[in-house]
Amino acid sequence: MSIPKEPRQLMINIMYLVLTALLALNVSSEIFNAFKVLDQGLVKSNLALDFTNEPMEEAIFVAAKAKPSFQTYADRVVPIRQESKSLTDFIGGIKNSIITESGGFAKDPETQEFTKNLVGEKDIDVTTRILVDDPSKSGINNAKGEELKERLLQFKAKIIEFIDENDRSNFQNEIAVTIDDQTWRDQGKASWSHMNFDRMPVQAVIPMINKFINDVKSTEAAALNYLGKKVGIGKEEVVIGGFTVVAAPEKSYVIKGEPYKADVFLTANAGPDSGTKVTLSVNNEPLQLDEEGRGKYAINTSTTGPKTYTATAEVYNPVTEKTVTYSKEFTYEVGERSVAISATKMNVFYIGVDNPVEISAAGANSNTLKASMSGPGGGTIKRTADGSFIVNVTTPTKKKEYAKVNVSADGLEVSKDFRVKRIPDPIPKLSDSRSGAMSSGEFKLQPGVFAVLENFDFEAECQIEEFTLVRVPKREDPRVSFNKGGRYNAESKALVAKAKTTDKFFFEDIKCKCPGDVRSRDLGVMVFKIR
Repeated sequence: MSIPKEPRQLMINIMYLVLTALLALNVSSEIFNAFKVLDQGLVKSNLALDFTNEPMEEAIFVAAKAKPSFQTYADRVVPIRQESKSLTDFIGGIKNSIITESGGFAKDPETQEFTKNLVGEKDIDVTTRILVDDPSKSGINNAKGEELKERLLQFKAKIIEFIDENDRSNFQNEIAVTIDDQTWRDQGKASWSHMNFDRMPVQAVIPMINKFINDVKSTEAAALNYLGKKVGIGKEEVVIGGFTVVAAPEKSYVIKGEPYKADVFLTANAGPDSGTKVTLSVNNEPLQLDEEGRGKYAINTSTTGPKTYTATAEVYNPVTEKTVTYSKEFTYEVGERSVAISATKMNVFYIGVDNPVEISAAGANSNTLKASMSGPGGGTIKRTADGSFIVNVTTPTKKKEYAKVNVSADGLEVSKDFRVKRIPDPIPKLSDSRSGAMSSGEFKLQPGVFAVLENFDFEAECQIEEFTLVRVPKREDPRVSFNKGGRYNAESKALVAKAKTTDKFFFEDIKCKCPGDVRSRDLGVMVFKIR
């Protein structure tokens, strides 16, 4: 794309770039908010694991007193917990270093109290410096990424050593700590830490760090549960059947331009043999639970608008022998399906350029959306990576003729008519002038004739194909030169070099072609008087 000489067009292009940047920032903001919510869920899950692991330690010691042979299992509890604490302290130190060196936590401007928002949440230099070794500085790297990987692998190996040899094969499935040490090689990265942390923003790395802490604590919990079973802990043991990521949206239906907000967290399912009993209901109507303890709620909708329901869970804890009730109100909105089709720039398609089109389907699954072209215009339509569409056309429509964009989605069928036109005729120019008086110095500096598309919002360039140059000196015969292309040929350059005051130069039969043109266009005549 060439830089436009017209100040107004240059301003339009700059505004378009600024708008694009602002849109990118909005998307980035939503992603960072999701990372924050995910990180909060991981922190809560880590605290829950601490509450689970603490009483398990004491329970194993008590149970081991009942039988001397159980002591060998009780002796493994403290080393397991020490290995877990040592590694989580190391990982926590990395996390604190990242937060501190990126500016710490932001203060509320009104209360001046610290918030949970990070000052340097988008900082990519801190994470790279702290976690990623520089291959060019072999032997003097202080980055912690590769050390983190090795310590996770060592922790995994040490925990397995505390498991009876004949149980290790099955226990492998209980270990949450895993390291993918192959993908970075397949992708041609310098190292595991380079793949995971290089140029990653702080707000994206912190949840990853907390996830490693979660893996360590989960592995510790699995090892303690294993030892508990070995010493005969039954009813007192609360068994976690598995983990599930849950997203609870603030609203299940949002309008374009509104933020989508959801609480994202990690939840644990009680195992079928744990003794934990869960009862779920919605609006006091009990739900049937599946094998994983999930209740399925469904209700037919007959009217549009916002709806609410209250979900209640009653949980019997076999440790405390008490039942705890939890309730929360949820909202969703029932809307009607509709499809909107709009040209992003103009309500007309131009031949020879990409015509952007926005298609939105309210209340319909975007994955089912299909678009096609019909009618005159020779149009095709394709979806771009960002979800918008591009239309290309080849033939102008006549009066009362239209190219149609057809859209279908979840049973909806919608069409919209668009006119098809050629790119408007450009303006032939010499320097910044269409015709008129020009000094001989300025006239001689020009390399030839060029075509300008004024007030046209698309990226397109028209090319001069030919023109006839006529020099008419005062009281002399005219001199003529036929020129192919927009730049002067040798003969035309010789005529221009002779330009002097009172000369007239005629640019006649100016022909050009614009994108999509089959035949040349006649741009008329330019006349310049040399002063």
